[in-house]
Amino acid sequence: MASMSVERRLQKAKITLLRKPDYVMWSGLMMMGSTEVRDDVPTAYTNGRDEKYGRAWMGTLSDKEMMFVILHENMHKGFRHLYVWRSLWMENPQLANAACDFVINGMIVDSDPNETTVAFPKKPDGTKMGCYDPRFQGMNAKQVFEILKKEQQGGKSGGGEGFDDHGWEEANELTEQEVKELERDIDRALRQGQIAASKMAGKGGGNMDRALGELLKPEVDWREQLREFITSICNSKDASSWRRVNRRFIGHDIYMPSLVGESVGRIVVGIDTSGSIGGRILDRFLTEVKAIADDVHPEAIELLYWDTEVAGHETYDVGSMGMLVQSTRPKGGGGTLVECVPAYMKNKQLKPECVIMLTDGCVSSWGVWDVPVLWVVAGNEGATAPVGKTIHVTE
Repeated sequence: MASMSVERRLQKAKITLLRKPDYVMWSGLMMMGSTEVRDDVPTAYTNGRDEKYGRAWMGTLSDKEMMFVILHENMHKGFRHLYVWRSLWMENPQLANAACDFVINGMIVDSDPNETTVAFPKKPDGTKMGCYDPRFQGMNAKQVFEILKKEQQGGKSGGGEGFDDHGWEEANELTEQEVKELERDIDRALRQGQIAASKMAGKGGGNMDRALGELLKPEVDWREQLREFITSICNSKDASSWRRVNRRFIGHDIYMPSLVGESVGRIVVGIDTSGSIGGRILDRFLTEVKAIADDVHPEAIELLYWDTEVAGHETYDVGSMGMLVQSTRPKGGGGTLVECVPAYMKNKQLKPECVIMLTDGCVSSWGVWDVPVLWVVAGNEGATAPVGKTIHVTE
């Protein structure tokens, strides 16, 4: 009898996992997106929705190892790694890959330490083929990344090599609308898995069960999203060009290219003073804005307090930015009219690199903008702006 094809073995492995109480919770994700076996894929790959498996490599794995790899790819999907932690990838791709793999592999090993159902892929010498370290148990990718970064700075290798490829570039090309649609699909898939697990009513998968509960209520750190927004807008400061000679060095007979975005312009921060934004959230928000500004060095922060009109306007330049949190004096407290902010900016000829709006989201409209805008919505998870990007923060 001819040996079973990789496609058939892959299908059989998924069916086996769907029948296991420990892993049925991932069933919705396994059915989401496309699954391909390809000759041009070295090992395994996901872009956050689809799965691709290399025919030659998968053919070398045992059935248990194949199931481990399937779980690994689908957990990348479930944890939304390729767009939630995009900022880590942009900072250091190698460490971002390793951090995400350490988290996932540790959970799979903990779910079946005796390798009854799934087994870590092994090298010919019997060692694990991929990233595994029990000291990272219970951590998320960001926490692992920071540890690996410190170790790399101290001269260590930086975590190790994973066995699969991560489609960061492909995920990075998604539009905001496509990301929202993917989030909805992942949430739906996780809930389908939860229903399947409850119907099977098996013994459960320990920390795998806890992970599913966390994924159904994903808490992406709003500070990370805020930082990613600002730094992505200001990334152009690193691009150099000879089209305009840098005059700073001409007096020393040195001719250097100008940095196209060398001087990061102004950032407008609009604070809604009409709603239920507490002082604690405001302090945390302004502290984070100030910390990020220390990194990207904007020309100034224009701080606008608004309700139905802009009631307060404070400007913090390089010299005074350090006292932003201590010096600011909120003003206003009437109704709510988002349109007053872009109107005020036009009247005052403010042309910022970007606008960051802190609001409770209880607005009748979100205004019209001709610059990138980020909405930081406090205490109102149901409010999402149709323009710009929205992140949510709670007390």
